[in-house]
Amino acid sequence: MFKRFVNYCKECYNELAHKTTWPTYKELSHSAMVVLTASLIIAVVVFIMDVVFKNLMLFIYNLA
Repeated sequence: MFKRFVNYCKECYNELAHKTTWPTYKELSHSAMVVLTASLIIAVVVFIMDVVFKNLMLFIYNLA
């Protein structure tokens, strides 16, 4: 049982050290900017939806 665990750990290390391709700094910074931009756009859209819904609810409550 312990031998299987040690073998598993060795295989995990081998895969991470030799088979995994890590992104370059340029690729990583580009991906981070894409995620940041998408997050900001989604946040603005949710904020606009919140303001519109709030004003709609205020309008409906004032009618009653």
